[in-house]
Amino acid sequence: MDILLQQIINGLVLGSMYALIALGYTMVYGIINLINFAHGEVLMVGALTSWTVIGLMKDGMPGAPGWLILFLALIIACVVAAALNFVIEKVAYRPLRNSPKLAPLITAIGMSILLQTLAMIIWKPNYKPYPTLLPSAPYNIGGAVITPTQILILGLTAVSLAVLMWVVNFTKLGRAMRATAENPRVAALMGVKPDMVISATFIIGAILAAIAGVMYASNYGTVQHTMGFLPGLKAFTAAVFGGIGNLGGAVLGGILLGLIEAIGAGYIGTLTGGVLGSHYSDIFAFIVLIFVLTLRPSGLLGERVADRA
Repeated sequence: MDILLQQIINGLVLGSMYALIALGYTMVYGIINLINFAHGEVLMVGALTSWTVIGLMKDGMPGAPGWLILFLALIIACVVAAALNFVIEKVAYRPLRNSPKLAPLITAIGMSILLQTLAMIIWKPNYKPYPTLLPSAPYNIGGAVITPTQILILGLTAVSLAVLMWVVNFTKLGRAMRATAENPRVAALMGVKPDMVISATFIIGAILAAIAGVMYASNYGTVQHTMGFLPGLKAFTAAVFGGIGNLGGAVLGGILLGLIEAIGAGYIGTLTGGVLGSHYSDIFAFIVLIFVLTLRPSGLLGERVADRA
């Protein structure tokens, strides 16, 4: 039971990060039916930006508390990621909006590779240790442990999701997003500016990705130019698992995928007699994707077109 509880905690933390990233995928898909495969690299740029900012602030503000440095680095990472995604949408996707679906898909993959290469040039290809800015002493919960960083991840994810749901369901921008998702041309006739709404969607998705990137780096203690690829791919799996285009589905898919991966990693060695170890945990995300696409292509919650955002 101790192992199970520990893996559930780990799964919730991991699933929270997947959920934040998956929301970016599903929001963009819900409005313009595009899978932004460069989304994982936006996460990577956010994490590396925060790493740079933390290094500069520790040199310039040696007496500042760790939580303040992390908070300021998170804000700057969100701003940089938002600006980057705004430019990506303007340069790479908007000119191809009326092109065949394959063209923006290939462009998204190309943008992903381009961002990885630029990040490798700017930050160098070596792995970099991410500073520990919060207390490292864990808390005991029924035999399992949880660190202050993991508590922060869960709390920040809950707040981010609550704010996003409020924006989508109770603000003028949210109504414009839902209208654009349902029918952009009719929404434009009613006074909505689809271009502005699409740009805002990319910005919001980038902010969520940057938060996930900083939390991912804080939890695992390392950053590198390829760090966004696998979390981005798993978050896309989570979005498909829950129902691509559905906000609630992205959250559900991310949490479930994190739990499946963590619990599977804890017991795969026992189930296979030691043939497979916990380092094979990545296979669970793609096994889930295969089953979902085979048995329920629309995902667990399906795609409610009228509510897509």
